[in-house]
Amino acid sequence: MLQLHGHPVTVFEREPGPGARSQGGTLDMHPDSGQAALRTAGLLDVFTALARPDGQQSRLLDAATGTVQDQPDAEFSAGPEIDRGLLRALLLDSLADGTVRWGRGVGRVHAGAAGGTRVEFLDGTSETFDLVVGADGAWSRVRPAVSPAVPTYSGVTFVETWLEEDRHAEVVRLVGHGTMFAVMPGTGLIAQRNSGGRVQVFLALRRRADWAAAAGLDLADAAATRAHLLSLLDSWHESLRAFIRHSDSGFVDRPLFVLPAPHLWDHVPGVTLLGDAAHLMPPLGVGANLAMLDGAELATAIAAEATVDDAVRAYERVMLPRSGETAKECVEGLDDLLPAA
Repeated sequence: MLQLHGHPVTVFEREPGPGARSQGGTLDMHPDSGQAALRTAGLLDVFTALARPDGQQSRLLDAATGTVQDQPDAEFSAGPEIDRGLLRALLLDSLADGTVRWGRGVGRVHAGAAGGTRVEFLDGTSETFDLVVGADGAWSRVRPAVSPAVPTYSGVTFVETWLEEDRHAEVVRLVGHGTMFAVMPGTGLIAQRNSGGRVQVFLALRRRADWAAAAGLDLADAAATRAHLLSLLDSWHESLRAFIRHSDSGFVDRPLFVLPAPHLWDHVPGVTLLGDAAHLMPPLGVGANLAMLDGAELATAIAAEATVDDAVRAYERVMLPRSGETAKECVEGLDDLLPAA
């Protein structure tokens, strides 16, 4: 959007290239946030061609019996799913050549430096800019320039694995067309369809952050990890245990960290934050959407206001209270989704 309005912009990315790693699973783009941002950027039609409207269905299953308890009608939902990798590629393809400088990780940001905000890179070089936008996620290297806040462990971790439908059609049929949930106190199972016949599975656990080490587990040992996770599901129906028993990949521990809710800061000229760098919260379907909306609103403000500083102030006046309220709702939502044992 900045380029559409004629503003020079550079994206510094620590990863060496666009194919350096998997971008994770699927997400839904909400009409009033993610889709609104794509529409403003002129990319909604491209998104619509790639998205999966049928992926909106959700099912709640009884953990003890494996039967469907609730299946809300997806007809009234307007948040089609898209694989994260496809969405990222869509955004990258919209940029002018050379916008992204790959392999340029940020070490530190100095606001108020002579001539602007100075960025120190991991390769020892530095550059100065009129505005630095920290869009660098949970462990942002830009955040300390505006706030001392650091993420804290939420008490919940997601253990990730994957299934291939062509190998385990009978197992994944329980997922339906979109996302499946099953919960017992302290433990939850989430399975979500991605494109290409792949199903992403998370075992949600209320555990201490070092739960694996405390159990004597090395997660690189898939067989031992599988056995331990199945032991945590002793009272679950076998059709749900099968998502762990027959998974086609190893297991990755993804502890959920959060920033204070609300996370606020006093305005600092020449630097601001968006997305998880600004408002890291439990992953209940709004984080990516808010990041998209943040970016769209910041770009719109820069195009409309007399100065960059006026634009950032206008953006922060809207973004900070909105994200603070949403973060509180997501913390409460995580407690509802996964009650303590």
